[in-house]
Amino acid sequence: MVRNFKELDVWVESVKLVEEIYDVSSGFPRDEIYGLTSQIRRAMVSVASNISEGCGRRTSKDFVSFLYNSVGSAKEVDCQLIIANRLKYLEKKKFEELENDVNKLIGMLMRFIHYVSERDVV
Repeated sequence: MVRNFKELDVWVESVKLVEEIYDVSSGFPRDEIYGLTSQIRRAMVSVASNISEGCGRRTSKDFVSFLYNSVGSAKEVDCQLIIANRLKYLEKKKFEELENDVNKLIGMLMRFIHYVSERDVV
């Protein structure tokens, strides 16, 4: 399946969130560099990476599988944001903003999965 992932709104939004997560996690405590900081960054990068990798797959079914991997990684980011908030690494307003953005992205992914599944857009 050949598709220019850079033109997909869902990919563009995921990369914006990567930038936000890197920015906010740079303020996490130094002793979290190999813990929560690394984990939340890798999970968010995984969302964008799975979208782009799926675009290179031969079938819509394969593409959808990678999109579901993106959903899983986005859920992981949501969990890690909750943990960061509970540990007081994030201000409440920033946490709420990021959690809203992640949930919006998950919604976009789910709608895109439905679109790809229904139309078999190979």
